[in-house]
Amino acid sequence: MSFLLHFTGRCRVGALVGLVAGLAGPLATVAQTIAASKPAPVPVHFGQPDPADFEAKNFVADSAAPAVVLCDYGVSQFSSTAGKLVINTERTTRIKILKKAGYDYATVEVPLYHRDADAETLSNLRGFTYVRGADGKLIKTKLEASAAFEEKRTNNLKVRKFTLPAVQEGAVIEYSYVVRSTFFDNYQDWTFQREIPTRWSEYRTSIPQVYHYNVLYQGYVPLTINEMNRGSVSLILANHLDAGAGAGAGMETGTTGLTMSTEQHRWVLQNAPAFREEPYSTTANDYLPRVTFELVGFQMPNEPYRDLTDSWLQKNKTLLASEFFGKVLEDSKFTKPLVQAIAAQYPDPAARAGAVRELILRSVKYDGTNRYSTSTPLKKSYELHRGTAADVNLLLIAALREAGLPAVPLLLSTRGHGRVSQEYPLLEQFNYVAALVELPDQKELLLDATEPLLPAGMLPTRCLNKIGHTVPATGEGRWVSLVPSQRYTHYQEVMLALDAQGNLSGQVHEEHSGYAGIEAREKLQQLGEKKYVTALAAAHTGWEIPSFTFSKQASIEQPLGLSYELRQPAASADAATELYIKPLEVFGEQRNPFRHELRSYPVDFGMMQQEVIRVTLKVPAGYAAVLPAPAALALPENGGRYAYVVSSPTPDTVVLLSRLTLDKPVYSAQEYHALRELYRQMLAKQAEALVIRKAG
Repeated sequence: MSFLLHFTGRCRVGALVGLVAGLAGPLATVAQTIAASKPAPVPVHFGQPDPADFEAKNFVADSAAPAVVLCDYGVSQFSSTAGKLVINTERTTRIKILKKAGYDYATVEVPLYHRDADAETLSNLRGFTYVRGADGKLIKTKLEASAAFEEKRTNNLKVRKFTLPAVQEGAVIEYSYVVRSTFFDNYQDWTFQREIPTRWSEYRTSIPQVYHYNVLYQGYVPLTINEMNRGSVSLILANHLDAGAGAGAGMETGTTGLTMSTEQHRWVLQNAPAFREEPYSTTANDYLPRVTFELVGFQMPNEPYRDLTDSWLQKNKTLLASEFFGKVLEDSKFTKPLVQAIAAQYPDPAARAGAVRELILRSVKYDGTNRYSTSTPLKKSYELHRGTAADVNLLLIAALREAGLPAVPLLLSTRGHGRVSQEYPLLEQFNYVAALVELPDQKELLLDATEPLLPAGMLPTRCLNKIGHTVPATGEGRWVSLVPSQRYTHYQEVMLALDAQGNLSGQVHEEHSGYAGIEAREKLQQLGEKKYVTALAAAHTGWEIPSFTFSKQASIEQPLGLSYELRQPAASADAATELYIKPLEVFGEQRNPFRHELRSYPVDFGMMQQEVIRVTLKVPAGYAAVLPAPAALALPENGGRYAYVVSSPTPDTVVLLSRLTLDKPVYSAQEYHALRELYRQMLAKQAEALVIRKAG
């Protein structure tokens, strides 16, 4: 006889339970210590609010926040119910509401996973809203559990949703619930930080040592406490007949009591500041401090160890055998007649790949949904002329193959979905598929057919998330860098004339190339030419643009050009003896995108960048310019540079050149200060006034 254990879904590689480094970036944690034999006290008791939480003086430091998490406490542990092994996770959360903007924190969503006949359940839902009345007494309003309702999010995920009642400024809300799960490969994760300050976040786990998990901590905020101890758990599990019992296999034949050793962990993060989303970043989940669990195997008493580790070889086999991935590629012969003429017309592989991509772009429109597997047969998507990223790009791969090109699927995760770990072959890390075509001379071409304004060989900006993995017909595949060779490049050539009254007039030509070209074309498509130029003029005080011309709008492989006439009237009609002009400030960045002195996580542009402004200014007759000092700045380790050059090739002409070059797509938190300082000094130079004085 054996104990019946049910494992489905994700199988992950790893080692014995223990805290190890996170997916990427520095490990911001304290060393693990052995906990005292006496358990730590529970940090929060439901139904017993602290009187200090109703004193305004205790929240002066949090006055900018809409709410404060006073305590978020969770415990996950194995137990037995009706002879079955389950994981119970109990969570108790208490939040102080400071402003009306904090009312949203009174609405809570609890994700519940389900698969086939198994489903996570929520029970013991309790909640109160506490308000101190005018007489100093606490008024509490109870959450009615019956008011909770469910919403479907995906085929395997629903959320239980509830809202605490009678919420107002100054109130304290608290809620508690238990989630019961039989998905041992989906052990409850824990996130310690939110977009509001958190005074205390604590998570405790108790895992029988028969289960082997990788426990991974990710984050840039150090843990306050990281303890481990040994314990035990008593279980009553049902006995079932082994497979050798024939027709009776699996039948229950009573129960057995077991006491198992456990490994117990306690993690605490105290006084976590509000998580602040910064410019040039991916999803917040890439940076928030959290603990995740990967089941890698188990060994029940008197039974052999069962290894649940996996490999890319097996994952690829699974994908290729899937009716929503590999099988749709096999069942795509309908594309052959579509590409036969293209194959004959374009002998060059890169040109042929680009022509096939154009065919798919014209045939199927991307509906904005990101997936790596299809929802319908490719032929149906082709006939409907609409599909998800998987429908579009797997159709592209099928057509490329029928055109005689060696195309393979490339799995990736979009920037909004999260980073990818190269350590574990986890398909749930991915939410997108593109095409990789191997060209002669060991070159390769990355293709995506979801964006018509995207040149062949470039991935959409949303896909620039460091790395992807191929799914070849045989073998494990390989990791492929998603860092593009194309930059985000903006070039401006400005020819201006200044008169004695301070009136400016001239011509401006700008070019947007690489990823700047994609961005500008998208804006132009959205607004149209007239509104595009109107918005440009409106962003600058006193600008008038009497005429303009766009060039190469349809030639997406070429930079998008815009030439326009510029006028900026002076404030006074009188001639001045001294004029001040800041031409670079007008055409450069208006403010430093890195406003805060400190940043705890990387700056992720996704691609390299270059911004060039060249201004040629003709000064009025009888006037001379006082030239500012040049500047040359460089980031450490060849990370980038800024050059400011000024010259006067003729007595009545001044040429100013501003060139910013960023040679890395990602800058670490340690490099943030230097990057911020580079921008500060660049903006200071661009804001320097050019002084034009009347001679004599």
